[in-house]
Amino acid sequence: MGRFDGKVCVVTGGARGIGAAIAYRLGVEGCKVAILDIDREAGEYRVNEFRSKGIDAIYIYADVSNEEHVKNAMDLVYQKFKAINVLVNNAGIGSSGKSLEEQTFDEWRRVIDVNLTGAWLCAKYAVKYMKIGKGVIVNIASTRAFQSEPNTEPYSASKGGLIALTHSLAISLAKYGIRVIAISPGWVDTSEWQVPPRKSRLTPLDHSWHPAGRVGKPEDIAALVAFLASDEASWITGVNIVIDGGVSVKMVYLDENIIEEGLSALFQDREVGKMFREVIEKLKSYRSVEDVRNKLRELLDKL
Repeated sequence: MGRFDGKVCVVTGGARGIGAAIAYRLGVEGCKVAILDIDREAGEYRVNEFRSKGIDAIYIYADVSNEEHVKNAMDLVYQKFKAINVLVNNAGIGSSGKSLEEQTFDEWRRVIDVNLTGAWLCAKYAVKYMKIGKGVIVNIASTRAFQSEPNTEPYSASKGGLIALTHSLAISLAKYGIRVIAISPGWVDTSEWQVPPRKSRLTPLDHSWHPAGRVGKPEDIAALVAFLASDEASWITGVNIVIDGGVSVKMVYLDENIIEEGLSALFQDREVGKMFREVIEKLKSYRSVEDVRNKLRELLDKL
């Protein structure tokens, strides 16, 4: 018997990445799964995979920023399964990384529409069916709601808004016995949950600066969602939970960007930092530490 036997979950953006891992974990634990996604090919792929493993799953094409799509999708889920018990608002897109001056209003609006408005729309139209019995809404936010890299304004704002939406919904929906929780993941490698799956390209450096010793996996997020959506977490609502391997409480992020920025500051020249970065990138292509050491020795001997 699974924790979610007889229950129905809706996972937006559930065709790939973190969303797919969440949908799979809930399905393995007994949930009937409805995947909402804008990628038809990936959605069909994922549902067929789930069905082959005994999970009762359906795929519905939906752009979560489109009110009609969302309303129709929730109606279809209820028509098929006669309930909606768990809603995971996972669908999200990133921003371009362009500077503030280069960011367009269309980009800002699209990111906010998908990442924030989409979660509001899904909650709005799922609640009609969730309030029949106690339910849970889990919003997938991000540590970028609290800390930022340069030029991430649309994304960071959308995730910060999602956390505020979470505690607002938690209070509004408490009268129906519906709990609402946000999760803020840090760096998660989704390679193996893409369509088709990819091999990870992470390096030891990527893992080493996480206090937990590694970059996150979609399964880490899925395990937390499964707990929070279960009756075991019945006293948890309205909060945001950070799951990032300890990175956000660490004083320094040790990566190539920090090395470049540190050297640029040391020599008071950004070009020097970029040149050192180029050297590092080339050294990473060598197969062994011994090869790297020998090449560095050659470079030092020429100085």
